[in-house]
Amino acid sequence: MMTAMIVAVSSALACAHPPPSPQAPPSAPSRLLGGPSPSFRRPTLQGGEFDSGRAADRVLVVDFFAAYCQPCRRSLPALEALHRRRPDLAIVGVSVDAVVTDARGLVLRHRLTFPVVHDPTSAIAGRFRVTELPASFVVDRSGRIAWVGGGDQPEDALVRAAEVALAAPVVSRR
Repeated sequence: MMTAMIVAVSSALACAHPPPSPQAPPSAPSRLLGGPSPSFRRPTLQGGEFDSGRAADRVLVVDFFAAYCQPCRRSLPALEALHRRRPDLAIVGVSVDAVVTDARGLVLRHRLTFPVVHDPTSAIAGRFRVTELPASFVVDRSGRIAWVGGGDQPEDALVRAAEVALAAPVVSRR
């Protein structure tokens, strides 16, 4: 009888506390972390235009990749799966390939449905201070860079960082 009562009280207490909030994995070092995200507007390889300003009040993932980067090619299917699973998340890929056909090849091979822009001169990559690939940035709803990913993070780090940003309370842009 006493054991049943202890179990019941323990269960009630366990249910009374919400589960801990998920935490983003550690970010890669970046001078941009916590600061405003660089803005850009470019035509997409799929047609149309991507304007980072239109992602205001949404969580945005900016993912830099190239066809020659093996880890980048491995991460693109997971990024596409995230895009399909979380339509409330804005995602843009930035190909730094010198040749546009290499960038288009990746879009076709991985059936990417999120917008991809071509950055052959690394103008956008320079604004984000990208020095190596892969490189990913999670921008929170207030327009600040909340997380930076690089090649040293586990495969699921970007997905976890995006999910944490999506779960965070909305802070107004002032």
